[in-house]
Amino acid sequence: MAILFKILLILSSIAIFFSCSPKQHKFKIIDDNEQTISKPKESDKNSIKNVILKEFEKWKGTPHKMGGNSKRGIDCSGFAHYIYTKLFNITVPRTTKQFFTAGIKINKSQLKPGDLVAFMPHSYPRHVGIYIGKNKFIHASTSKGVIMSDLGNPYWKKHYVMSRRIIKNKLLIDSPAYSIKLDQ
Repeated sequence: MAILFKILLILSSIAIFFSCSPKQHKFKIIDDNEQTISKPKESDKNSIKNVILKEFEKWKGTPHKMGGNSKRGIDCSGFAHYIYTKLFNITVPRTTKQFFTAGIKINKSQLKPGDLVAFMPHSYPRHVGIYIGKNKFIHASTSKGVIMSDLGNPYWKKHYVMSRRIIKNKLLIDSPAYSIKLDQ
């Protein structure tokens, strides 16, 4: 009986979430071989990459604050949580530990804009960022706040551990149990 109640509660919560959520945007995955990151073509302005970059510009320079979730201070998982939740209208984990199991694991060579990149630096137990293309990712750095970094940087190269596909083929993978279509 308790299991049935939990299942009904979860299904009810999902139904309420989607019935109350605002209309989702249409996104498209674009080719990583574009000439620039900062100057999108008019036809690409609603691409996953460009929607994320537009939001990044609003957060750029926001200081790091452990457990923070506002422009007064935010941590890496809070920033990733904000991007996926607010831009793509979906709830994802809030902690780096949970992000390490979100979506599906992919090879570094398969990275596309919107994918999660995960690190295990020595000074910090875990770190996450969001890949935006051309070997770049955005994240909340403990020393510089919200910034764009390069995966080729020796520090990030050394501490990189995995990539996770949160957005795949216009599907957002929230849990192994279900996924939500972005195009409607």
